[in-house]
Amino acid sequence: MSAVQSGQAEIKKYQTYQLNVDPNQDDKATEIKLCNFSRPHMRAFHCSWFCFFTAFFIWFAIAPLMPEIKKTLDLDKQQIWTSNICSVAGTIFMRFVNGPICDKYGARIPMGAILIGASIPCALTGLVTNATNLSVLRFFIGLGGSTFVMCQYWTSRMFTKEVVGTANALVGGWGNLGGGVTQLVMGSMLFPLFKLGMSAEMAWRTVCIVPAAVGIFVGAIILKISDDAPKGNYNEMKKNGTMAEVSAAASFRAGAMNFNTWLLFVQYACCFGVELTMNNAAALYFREKFLLSTESAAAIASLFGWMNLFARGVGGFVSDKANARMGMRGRLWWQTICLVLEGIMVLIFANSNSLAASIVVMVIFSSFVQAAEGSSYGIVPYVNPPATGSIAGIVGAGGNTGAVAFGLGFRQLNYYQAFILMGSCIIASGVLSLFICIKGHAGLVTGQDSEEAIAAWKKLGAPASTTLQVPEPDTDAAAELEEENA
Repeated sequence: MSAVQSGQAEIKKYQTYQLNVDPNQDDKATEIKLCNFSRPHMRAFHCSWFCFFTAFFIWFAIAPLMPEIKKTLDLDKQQIWTSNICSVAGTIFMRFVNGPICDKYGARIPMGAILIGASIPCALTGLVTNATNLSVLRFFIGLGGSTFVMCQYWTSRMFTKEVVGTANALVGGWGNLGGGVTQLVMGSMLFPLFKLGMSAEMAWRTVCIVPAAVGIFVGAIILKISDDAPKGNYNEMKKNGTMAEVSAAASFRAGAMNFNTWLLFVQYACCFGVELTMNNAAALYFREKFLLSTESAAAIASLFGWMNLFARGVGGFVSDKANARMGMRGRLWWQTICLVLEGIMVLIFANSNSLAASIVVMVIFSSFVQAAEGSSYGIVPYVNPPATGSIAGIVGAGGNTGAVAFGLGFRQLNYYQAFILMGSCIIASGVLSLFICIKGHAGLVTGQDSEEAIAAWKKLGAPASTTLQVPEPDTDAAAELEEENA
């Protein structure tokens, strides 16, 4: 395709783009071309999902190996679930922090830094000698899960509001796919391969070097081959005067003071939190309930993550289409439907006693989990556009908070009771959509869209104020910066 002119007068890294862009939305792309890898838009898109995929590979490398680790270290159920909870708890704080960091510095640098940092404890897995070591190690590995914030922020920075739901869902879903691939690669491929030349214990102690090496390589390379925004990197844009200095604290305050942020926090806890819980629980559940081998249980458990290949993308795509027909009300209805059906399928899964039925129900249940995740991040960019990074971080932290809460349930209850509790909470979370009221947009059953919002989703006029924006300048921060440079 011929390059699209973007104007010669403005100072920016690229004067032409390979995708159609909207100059009124900061040169964000109005289309997604999956087979295109050009900078800046599609290069950032592909770097975003692949980095998050790699983070999942690191994050859950231990999960399919837990039956062997349990045997070697003589762990009981409570000790295993304590380590599972630590693996998802570690990233909660980082997700809160990463949002404002993205608003200030962009997604590229923190993405690379955290990938490299999380790879180090992953490489040290073989040194674990007891339950405490395992929990501490998994806590630090879990910091890699906070890369989700950069993943979502990066595409929100590159694509217009008309397609950002689909873009966020695709990169999030393909990244989450790493959870399923990890179950298969680590549990059913690499672990058996390593066992050919050593004992089972030595195999699980050494195999985690592979995801660690991949993480370090990917974290280093993306710093060189991608961009923070359509017009260049944040440090360059600030020097050129095309981007104002942003206060991370002000951005976080704006996101945290919005009630809608916390409603989405709870709803995301009941979809992404469920996925994280299943990533930790599935292999052990199938092995213990149906007496399968480690390799077979890991292969079946991987099916849950494989649904990310399409389901989260479908969730975001349907959210965008619902928005095109009904505005925000359409997005909220789709969000509610996904959560309620997800909860119902969890209840059915809890009552499935045959292996075949459990697998089929799990696949359907997983599809609604991923669709709800995609739908959630179709709504996030509208809540308070200048604080998108902070809101993405807070909502993302909800996913890990949910995983901790559900993990405690699995730690204290038997599998049946834990699944019933989880399914009931998910259904209840769907009701919260009634209380999501975003300024200028209709709610689920009340309120009306503003004329500006209607013009935007019906494409009748200029973009509405819900356009994703670069955060507004913080005057105090700018003054401090000038004093430092003086």
